[in-house]
Amino acid sequence: MSTLGTTNVFDYVNVLDKAADAAWIRNEVISNNISNADTPGYKRQDVNFETQLAKALRSSRYRSMDAKVADVKTSRLNPITYTDYSGFSYRIDGNNVDPDTEGVYLAKNQLVYQGLELSIDQEFKNLKLVLK
Repeated sequence: MSTLGTTNVFDYVNVLDKAADAAWIRNEVISNNISNADTPGYKRQDVNFETQLAKALRSSRYRSMDAKVADVKTSRLNPITYTDYSGFSYRIDGNNVDPDTEGVYLAKNQLVYQGLELSIDQEFKNLKLVLK
């Protein structure tokens, strides 16, 4: 929960929004992996966002979380889609997608997205409470 008195009221919302966007993109990428599970030569893809966010928050190491979030440049937080294990294959045809594993990743990502939505909603409830 943010302390709205010490930060811009939208600092947390902006960071959470970027994280939700990344989770949405990851959902699309995982769905694409599942769709291509039988495509010869297809390599699974994933999205890198958490590393960028952790790096952005670590840059101001000895500061409060409010200060760290306030310092995050959301324009630099962009999810990056990459090919995962490009040199590895489960099958002779060169494909490295395991549909069962992708299903687990999809379920996990959906929980993450729902958690981010709830967090954004809570930030707006906090703002509404302060404005009363």
